[in-house]
Amino acid sequence: MKAMWSAVVAGIAALGLQSQAEEFRYQPDWDSIRSHYQCPEWFRDAKFGIFLHWGPYAVPAYSSEKYPKGIYSERWQKGGMVPYTYHREHYGDPSEFGYKDLIPQFKAEKFDAVEWAALFKQAGARYVVSVAEHHDGYAMYASKHTRWNVVDTGPKKDTMRMLVDACRAEGMKFGVSSHFALHRVYYGKQDPKWDTNDPEFYDLYGKPVEKDALPSKEFLELWWNRTTDIIDQYEPDLLWFDFGLDKPGFESVHQPILAYYYNKGIDWGKEVVFQDKNMKYDRFPEDLIVLDIERGRMSDIHPRPWQTDTSIGKISWGYIDQEEYKTSDYLLDELIDIVSKNGCLLLNIGPKADGTIPDEAKGILADMGVWMKLNGEALFDTRPWKIFGEGPTKVSAGHHSEKENQDNVAADIRFTTKGDTLYAISLGWSENGTFLIQSLAKGNEYESRKIKSVEFISGANAVKWKQTMKGLAIRVQGGKPCEAAYAFRIRFK
Repeated sequence: MKAMWSAVVAGIAALGLQSQAEEFRYQPDWDSIRSHYQCPEWFRDAKFGIFLHWGPYAVPAYSSEKYPKGIYSERWQKGGMVPYTYHREHYGDPSEFGYKDLIPQFKAEKFDAVEWAALFKQAGARYVVSVAEHHDGYAMYASKHTRWNVVDTGPKKDTMRMLVDACRAEGMKFGVSSHFALHRVYYGKQDPKWDTNDPEFYDLYGKPVEKDALPSKEFLELWWNRTTDIIDQYEPDLLWFDFGLDKPGFESVHQPILAYYYNKGIDWGKEVVFQDKNMKYDRFPEDLIVLDIERGRMSDIHPRPWQTDTSIGKISWGYIDQEEYKTSDYLLDELIDIVSKNGCLLLNIGPKADGTIPDEAKGILADMGVWMKLNGEALFDTRPWKIFGEGPTKVSAGHHSEKENQDNVAADIRFTTKGDTLYAISLGWSENGTFLIQSLAKGNEYESRKIKSVEFISGANAVKWKQTMKGLAIRVQGGKPCEAAYAFRIRFK
């Protein structure tokens, strides 16, 4: 009996080994990756995420997250702000006080990962992407490959691990971004007295590089080691790359890093998302990743899922005191338009050096969260309709009465679908509560079925509707129940 049981166990083990051997593994070539890749459904369903640009550049809180570049570049400025001059006036010449000397002031003493995660969840975010390392080369994680990291300097704690755990506890996916590819040419070294030319600090500023030189083997190895370190430690659901990786000289790591990350997804038992911004040089085939567009959008429905990354402020990605914030109304309109075109919005927040979220950003996220609770079903888990939207246009009054003409004012509408349900979202409120959706006129080219019901999901207001040859005319009783945009649930017979 014992011998028989041993044989059974041995057989099961052999089957397990055979199964592991037969399990698909991505190879570092486009055909292998293409044979199994597809964008995860969780990302297509998510629609809204939070981006976080946080690092020692938040200490001066001036100009932008590229302050460290500006210290060493007299020509660089942002919004009329010149870090080159500002730094010398407030901190001194970089021969005596350089970017490295700001790091001890980056303490994150008030950082509360649980509070951050709760704020993002309340706003309606389904995923969070935190900058792991920006162009400055400072690691916002427990790096094994640089002493310039949050555990050994600055905050003296693994803020990335704390944030990963807090966000996942809230049920949100978590991603990281790498901007390190541009690091090798980031810091100016024109003045031999600057600390960027001190070999003691090459591990932060990088070694001198000749203009237009391709990345060295040494730098590519460093980039690989730092990137895979991030992947291995934090098991990100999403991996985002800034421009730099798409520039000439990085071709040798493109297929390997994609295969490495997708294989890790298999090991972790989850579907992962690889994103690359810019795509100027077409280094990554668009059908094998999720395309990201910085501060821009598609003009129409895109056949593949995509993403816009933009910031809550108009000037910077990192926190600055001079920031001009967008309104929640504007950002919700942008989100709705993006979702109607098969995209997701990754909205950036720049936390302060002490680890707190600016009050202005908190207020905007709170407003967005209120809207999401009412209208979220029209965005989350949806897919594009046959067209992304319509309007706004106005029909001439002609011989119509005032009441009839009110029913002929076309709204600025975006469409989404979920199963057999169509959602129509107006980006504005009609003064009289009337909305005309021309794409749903009788006999329209998009939907042959007759409308069965129209429900207003943005509030408890009663609605009256009528489908005519000019469109679906909807009248909402009472005043507007919320701000920003207004959603209707439409079902067909």
